[in-house]
Amino acid sequence: MVAQKAKVTIFDVAKASGVSSSAVSYALNGKPGVSDATREKVLQEARKLGWRPNGAAQSLAQSRTRRIGLVLGYDPQLLSVEPYIMRLISGLGSALEERDYSLLIRMSMDDDDDVSILEDWIATGNVDALLLLNLEIGDPRIDLMKANPQMPCLAIADASLTGGLPTLTSDDAGASGTMIRFLASLGHRNIARVAGPEELGHSYIRDAAFSEITTELGIRYRCLHADYTPESGADATKRLLSVTPRPTAIIYDNDVMALAGESVASMKNVSVPDELSIISWDDSFMNVAAHPAITALGRNVLESGRLAAQLMLKLIDGEEVEDVQEPPYELVERDSTGPAPKE
Repeated sequence: MVAQKAKVTIFDVAKASGVSSSAVSYALNGKPGVSDATREKVLQEARKLGWRPNGAAQSLAQSRTRRIGLVLGYDPQLLSVEPYIMRLISGLGSALEERDYSLLIRMSMDDDDDVSILEDWIATGNVDALLLLNLEIGDPRIDLMKANPQMPCLAIADASLTGGLPTLTSDDAGASGTMIRFLASLGHRNIARVAGPEELGHSYIRDAAFSEITTELGIRYRCLHADYTPESGADATKRLLSVTPRPTAIIYDNDVMALAGESVASMKNVSVPDELSIISWDDSFMNVAAHPAITALGRNVLESGRLAAQLMLKLIDGEEVEDVQEPPYELVERDSTGPAPKE
């Protein structure tokens, strides 16, 4: 039996030509975006490899797929216990379903994988629009999307991170001030924060806001960066409770770490809130189920997802979209916070 020859793909042509899959797509489909020299090189390599156009793919590229693409760079174990992203996807998915659109999700393990998946979608026209989450400082996805303006794209991030792309933005700096001033009103003058990964753009913005506001108010402040997992939240809490003088309040950048931190305090016989106040940045059922229930800075994440869907559908329809503010943060006071202990 004769083995069937593997089909040549645009990625094979891209490798042979030494250019991106997006550039190959432009060259093979006669679209602008590449130089004449690059187009000729791509066509030459394609002929050598025996590339043949995929009729179904070409037809698809000329019509709507009714799909929105989202690449999640989360550890699968964290994703399974992370309420924020699941609520965002719920709001996004439900709003898209109302317009007969679906959400195409891919998982990635690193930044290069993120970019490769996006390049694939852009080159093949496999989605009608892209959603970007968890932007980093100097994120390569920003340059990729700016180089491919034909692909509608929305970022959920602080507008200072998105390079002018349409943005659903949040006020993380203002939210930082809300929590710090709340603790200051309770007499806390020595606080700490267990933050998310340092490379994330919103961590950077929160770091700057915390440093500025605590300095302004004359509050001692320590920060340890973790990776959003319960294990990292617990480890950071153990370190913070071992210093002298130890903080009288700790703010956690997500509810998973806050719950782990509260457990550590209990194991070390540190009373919450009598000796230690705890605040979670995100609010979810975890904070209500905890004992004591955890004070949290929350927002309507389902509505954020719905807003993101509405904005992307406008972009697909060719409408211009200005930056839109996410639903505001609100501090929900529960039993995990109280007056600072007397020295």
